[in-house]
Amino acid sequence: MYKRFIKRFIDFVLSSVAIVVLALPMLVVAIAIKIDDPGPILFKQRRVGRKKNGNITYFMIWKFRSMKMSTPHDVPTHLLENPEQYITRVGKFIRKTSLDELPQIFHVFSSKMSVVGPRPALWSQDDLVAEREKHGANDVKPGITGWAQINGRDEIEIPVKAKLDGDYVKALNSGWFRGFAMDARCFFGTFLSVLTGDGVVEGGTSELKKRAEKKEEELVSK
Repeated sequence: MYKRFIKRFIDFVLSSVAIVVLALPMLVVAIAIKIDDPGPILFKQRRVGRKKNGNITYFMIWKFRSMKMSTPHDVPTHLLENPEQYITRVGKFIRKTSLDELPQIFHVFSSKMSVVGPRPALWSQDDLVAEREKHGANDVKPGITGWAQINGRDEIEIPVKAKLDGDYVKALNSGWFRGFAMDARCFFGTFLSVLTGDGVVEGGTSELKKRAEKKEEELVSK
């Protein structure tokens, strides 16, 4: 009941209000992006959607562009060597504050996404999709924010991230009260995560791994 009807109703109401209320801020961000690095305002990328009839589906996600036009195409941020060098001045700010995710409210409005749910994996992240499959996390709509987002974001490894997404799905399937309580916790917890900048690491877990390996090499060389 909650997952099928109430959650969709909440998504529709929140996204409708957000489109109106955030129209001006989104316009300001769009102008700032254009001035900082001329080119497309939006960045589009193929992402994994909800599994239907046993098959993984895909959709084109929208984000405000935060990378320079000179950035290598079709290369995920976590696979770039020193991703910081490709981020624009405006991009650094909107990524840290998650303002780059705002265009996704239109995906929520059109029912491709939900406000809360597992973050949509990259089309090439077979490892994350496979781990989520073990926990049933591919069976729900991806979200703008989620349980894993407020519990580590980029700082957690894929198996842990998938487990957290699975915990979210379990709560969602445990009745309307637990489902609503989990969504509310994720929604309001997101504001705290954004304000503190918790878990934001350019390059994600791959960058964290590089840092750990570099630190280990330094310790060995001493």
